[in-house]
Amino acid sequence: MKATTQQERLNQLLEKITKARDTFLGYPVSKDFDYSELYEFLKYPINNLGDPFEDSTYKVQTHEIEREVVNFFAKLFRANPKDYWGYVTNGGSESNLYGLYIAREMYPKAMVYYSESTHYSVKKNIHLLNIPSIVIRSQENGEIDYNDLEETLKFNRHKPAIVLTTYGTTMKEAKDDVSKVKGILKKLAIQDHYIHCDGALAGSFGAFVEPKIPFDFMDGADSISISGHKFIGSPIPAGVIVTRRSLRDRVSKGISYIGSLDTTITGSRNGHSPLFLWYAINKLGIDGLKARYNHSLEVAKYCNQELLKIGVNAWRNPGAITVVLPKMSNTIKEKWQLATEDDITHIICMPNVTKDQIDHFIKDVASSLHEKEEEELAYF
Repeated sequence: MKATTQQERLNQLLEKITKARDTFLGYPVSKDFDYSELYEFLKYPINNLGDPFEDSTYKVQTHEIEREVVNFFAKLFRANPKDYWGYVTNGGSESNLYGLYIAREMYPKAMVYYSESTHYSVKKNIHLLNIPSIVIRSQENGEIDYNDLEETLKFNRHKPAIVLTTYGTTMKEAKDDVSKVKGILKKLAIQDHYIHCDGALAGSFGAFVEPKIPFDFMDGADSISISGHKFIGSPIPAGVIVTRRSLRDRVSKGISYIGSLDTTITGSRNGHSPLFLWYAINKLGIDGLKARYNHSLEVAKYCNQELLKIGVNAWRNPGAITVVLPKMSNTIKEKWQLATEDDITHIICMPNVTKDQIDHFIKDVASSLHEKEEEELAYF
């Protein structure tokens, strides 16, 4: 038997990945990017160790670029221009971990509150940080149940509160209203509190959603995280965390080995990720990001409408690019790589998704429903 050469293995892998990329609708990953102008940078060991806002003795880095990425999102999230800080993380999970880490350092005896629709990484992060927590019920649309949050907080008014809100839940893209959460904390006179907003997918276009759903710093958030590889798109998973510089200072430690401050979760950090994000946001700008969102929204509305036409009970949350529908057959789930939880599945209309792709999907769903009807008739 002829041994498979390394090149053959690579060709097979490329073919497999290309085929998988072209037929997924169930996960929030953009694939319409071209970073070929940056390929030359892959020749270098770019490591963004240390704080991106501080000098370091290691110079093969993209700290300046990373600062510009943080500046862009700080402005988008309406952070105080005189008091913000952040860095490019390995992804949304690390960004959420950092928000919770800062909160715990501020309030070591706090209780964390998060909804049952919160991303699975949050529970893991809470376990890693060893913070007590309480799960709050979600409403039918996936949004946090504000009444349950208020009633639960009443029993723990003597403790500082860390509330983790979500701007775009995993399955239903529900968006928690930060201003409502802030209002509840104020109503109960819980002065020692911290609100972290997990904006993984939707945070990148939150500024363009109409009517606006409060989620940013001016609405009451203390830190906000997003995933860079989702709505914007990147060949490498990446995230961004933005918080207040005054809060970062609480965990800052000087490290002589690198000639910088240790303020991030990981030591060595991918220096290529900030470069990809910087390239994308500079090419797109605010108007380009908004146009991407409007395209996705139009396709999502179209998808919802076409599913209803063939009798599928589909729906969307306000401003969402995610279409929620009943659990599909295994054939449909496998072909289109649809995420499923309990009795629902979803389609996420990322910027690369077209109406033509939706038409092909609708055709497959209609065919599947027809086959199911014929099976049921044959049974009876």
